[in-house]
Amino acid sequence: MAGNVRELRPKSPDSEKLTINLGFVDLGHIDLLVRDGFYANRADFIRTAVRNQLERQSDAVKQSVARKQLSLGLSHYTRQDLEAARDAATPLHIQVLGLASIASDVTPELARAGIASVQVLGAFHASPAVKAALADRTA
Repeated sequence: MAGNVRELRPKSPDSEKLTINLGFVDLGHIDLLVRDGFYANRADFIRTAVRNQLERQSDAVKQSVARKQLSLGLSHYTRQDLEAARDAATPLHIQVLGLASIASDVTPELARAGIASVQVLGAFHASPAVKAALADRTA
């Protein structure tokens, strides 16, 4: 029975790796808080600090999202979505705060025909060929 199960769409990662440089003293403070049990590890401290800052700025973020008409969260564009946009002669303006992904079966030609512009604040997942085809349309 388990052999009959197949994944319809590959699962996207729910986070993106970020590298930051910190001074030694700041890093030492974080390690002290981790050692004393305030946080599970360095990453836990940093995620908590980021969430706290985002919460402090939440009103400004909400206003900016509304003003810029950004879609919030995960947006996935299929081959059928882009074919419909191309066929209707109304290419998409992708504006996402979060994750925007384009299906793996989308060709660079279809991406260019179906997408007028791409603005992603967060992460943009597409094949290297599609990303290259949209490079001049990506902000």
